[in-house]
Amino acid sequence: MIPFNKHCYTGRELEFIEEAISSSKISGDGLYSLKCQNWFEENLGAEKTLLTPSCTAALEMAALLLDLSEGDEVIMPSYTFVSTANAFSLRGAKIVFVDIRKDTMNIDETKIESAISTRTKAIVPVHYAGVACEMDTIMEIAEKYGLYVIEDAAQGMMASYKGRSLGTIGHMGTFSFHETKNYTSGGEGGLLIINDKKFSSRAEIIREKGTNRSQFFRGQIDKYTWTDIGSSYLPSDIQAAYLYAQLLEAAKINENRLETWGRYYNEFQELGSNEIIQLPHVPEECSHNAHMFYFKFRSLSERTEFISVMKQNGVSTVFHYVPLHSSPAGLKLGSFHGPDVNTTNESEKLIRLPLFYGMSNVDVNRVIELTKSFF
Repeated sequence: MIPFNKHCYTGRELEFIEEAISSSKISGDGLYSLKCQNWFEENLGAEKTLLTPSCTAALEMAALLLDLSEGDEVIMPSYTFVSTANAFSLRGAKIVFVDIRKDTMNIDETKIESAISTRTKAIVPVHYAGVACEMDTIMEIAEKYGLYVIEDAAQGMMASYKGRSLGTIGHMGTFSFHETKNYTSGGEGGLLIINDKKFSSRAEIIREKGTNRSQFFRGQIDKYTWTDIGSSYLPSDIQAAYLYAQLLEAAKINENRLETWGRYYNEFQELGSNEIIQLPHVPEECSHNAHMFYFKFRSLSERTEFISVMKQNGVSTVFHYVPLHSSPAGLKLGSFHGPDVNTTNESEKLIRLPLFYGMSNVDVNRVIELTKSFF
């Protein structure tokens, strides 16, 4: 069976993990945690970055930093993972879903402004498949209405919009290092990216259970105490050691994935030109990271048949999100603003093909051959 995904492994992970274990500190913010955060700050140009146990945790921290209260509203697409909504629902916010664009599967920036009310506090664009949302427009809307922008860039590491790294354009951003992502910190992990320095100091406090413990370890205070709400949002240094090995090979991993993505795209161009399938669209101002290769069928039934045929031939292909607004929790905790033109319809036609670091040419050729033969 050709799997849909294999977690990334470069070869030096165990070396760094052993070094972390042999140190005197394997809890959060050890040697490798700091190495990783320095790498991100230098390469992203962010004000501050903080490793977290997951992207979910990073989004929860962002929600805490916004001081949301019961009844506040947060705008986001319905076509996203549940964590995007959960993080803000946990603070009592109502989720306002808006439609997505058909071409990129990202939030439709033209639908955001009409969804804003006096209770709106934030916009959460989700960069689907590592392809950027239309961030200039989103930031202009946010500035006009005094709103915060939290980029859910879970799939966006090493991708950019007009030369700016995803996650560094909004007031805050988040990455995921889950095993399904391009880079992993041993199966789980995340990053909070802070671009507005007014959040930096409090973010450290929230991440350290509401204490000023980070300042204590830096020698800025002689004892630490409970100063704010917070939780335990630190990953172990063992996770960071795993991730650091991949950061050192970040460009190589990115190039390898882009090569596979490019082969798929080139091989299926004729199917796309003949409108048998719809290929992924990458706007000119975006540089993507080959997080996934997807295409869309003409119908749900055709997609269902394709999944079955590929499975019979030893290839795992998978669809993606069920729109949140149609889920039991989505109906209870949010609402869809305006007509659902694309969200449900387009999500029911999308399929993802196997794509992972180090995928062999034999496996890539097999997926291409079976896909073409299906049509």
